[in-house]
Order: sequence, then C-alpha cells, then structure tokens
Amino acid sequence: MNIRAKAPLRISFAGGGTDVPPYPELYGGCVLNATIGSFAFGSLTPRDDATIRLESVDLDLQIEFDSHQEVLFDGKLDLVKAALKRLGALNSHGFDVFLHTDAPPGSGLGSSSALVVALVGLVKEFRHLPFGNYEVARQAYVIERKDLAISGGLQDQYAAAFGGFNLIEFERDRVIVNPLRVHPGTVNELEHNILLCYTGTTRRSDRIIDDQTERLNQNTGATLDGLVQQKELAVAMKNALLTDRLTDFGELLHCAWTAKKQLSTRISNPAIDEMYDEARKHGAMGGKITGAGGGGFMMFYCEFAKKHRVAERLRALGAHPTDFAFEPSGLQTWRNE
Repeated sequence: MNIRAKAPLRISFAGGGTDVPPYPELYGGCVLNATIGSFAFGSLTPRDDATIRLESVDLDLQIEFDSHQEVLFDGKLDLVKAALKRLGALNSHGFDVFLHTDAPPGSGLGSSSALVVALVGLVKEFRHLPFGNYEVARQAYVIERKDLAISGGLQDQYAAAFGGFNLIEFERDRVIVNPLRVHPGTVNELEHNILLCYTGTTRRSDRIIDDQTERLNQNTGATLDGLVQQKELAVAMKNALLTDRLTDFGELLHCAWTAKKQLSTRISNPAIDEMYDEARKHGAMGGKITGAGGGGFMMFYCEFAKKHRVAERLRALGAHPTDFAFEPSGLQTWRNE
C-alpha cells in the first residue's frame, strides 16, 4: 500500500509580511493569495521492518535510520524528521518517504511550507489522525516556525492546506480563512493576463524576514507604514477581484510592490528593480515578487496584447517566463494499493 499526498504552491498578491510575528499579535494581519497548479508531492510506503528511509528528489538526498533510535537533527532533511517526530510517526513500524516539489526552496512560491503540509497529510493518513484543514495548517506552522525555528509567516501553510483564492486573516490567537468565490471568467482573465517568471536566482527568505522583524521591533516608521498599507491593499484587491475590476487589480498590484519594498532594504536589488522597471515600460500595469523577496519568482499583470513584449524583455534580462494556472484544491491525500 502507498499513501500519497500533494499540496499546491501559491502566489501572493498583497498582505505578505503582516502574517509574520509579532505583527499579527500586535495589529492583526491580512493576506490575499491564490494557489497554482504546481505542487509539493509526497509518498509514504509502510515496511515490514523498523527502517525509516527518507528521500528528497530536489535535494538529491537519501537517508535511513532505525525507527527506535533517537532522531538526529543534523541539517539533513530536518523538516521531514521534525514532522515525523511531532506527529508521532517514529517508534513504530518502518516506512519509506519520497518527496518532490515543482519549485525549489527560495522560489517565493511557498514550496517549503507546501512540502510540510504534504508531509502532515501523509502522516495524518498513515496514523488516521482526525485533522481538518485548519489543524493540518497549524501543525505545519508549528513544525516549521516553532520546532525548527525557521523564520517566516503563517500564510503559506494555510494556503497549501485550503487551496483556491483566499483572504486570510491572522489574529492574536486564531486564523480565519475566507474562501473567495471569484467568477470563473475573472479567473480565466487573470490567467490570460498574469505573467509569472523566474528571476534566475533563489534566495534565503529568513534573512529578509529577520530584517523586517528587527525593523518592526525598532518601530521603524517606513516598515510599519508599509505593513499597514499591505493590509489595506489586500482588502482592496479582494474587492477588485470579486467585482471583476481587473484594471484596478493590476494598478493595486503596483501599489502592493511599492509598499512591500518599504518593509526591508533586502526585498529588492538592482537586478529585480531593472526587471520591474522594464516590465512596466513594455506594458505591465503592476507586479511584485511572489514571496519574501531577494529573488525567486515575480508576477506581472499585463494587457494580454502586451504580455508577449513584457516576456521578451524579461528574457533578455535573464528571467524565465513560465505558464501557470490557478488550482482550486488544497491538500489532497489518497491511498494506492
């Protein structure tokens, strides 16, 4: 028997940073995002012995250990080990875990968190745990942010668990996922007009997030103002989506990028600024980095007739435009005999 899981990656439109502690506890956060048809995949196959074998295609790494041994956190697949430990999958019969994602860590598409959500899904099925989407996302957040102390926010885990278009609110002691009933024609038009491209480099988001957090703790005015704007823009862009005002959506995306750059000086760099400026010159209404910043993927909203010109210019600058589609479903698990 094989247990399978897949969790979607996401693109974020506005509100990123307001989901990073301590901001939600102090002021309440709000993020607008949507999942896309790229995934983190996992497979778990029970064994007849006590061996646990973990394999990551993306890291080209395979390790194994006895299920009754104390797990060693040594930098080799620690996310996987932490998930197995927290969810009580160790000290049992052995199993093989196989993992793969459609985008590498540092892509800005929430791939690491989606992978942890897929892992939680695998163990949930393996141990018949009574987890709904909220609990899956919470467990994934605790594994990443608490157990392993990896800097970051909360939006990626909830996006991967629930899927679709969501306005997600973060309060001191709870998270509220508001699914958006975006008209199918609006979704098609977004896919028609949004250009998603890889900048050519990945980045470590923790350094950018740590810098943002330090600025917030120091009460840096520009950072706090940028976060307030991010929340307001998330709501405004949500309203634009629900009323099919996509020209407004594209212009608000530009505002979201301007506000995002206030959070940390590490979010952009000369190469990213050049790509953004050239995209705007050639027809993009707005755009932004899809994650913490510093590299990974960028997205641009363009008039469709100008989208190919924007893509050509970005290719000339070393970027790699890519096709994508929105994904309405969140975490999915199933069994294969």
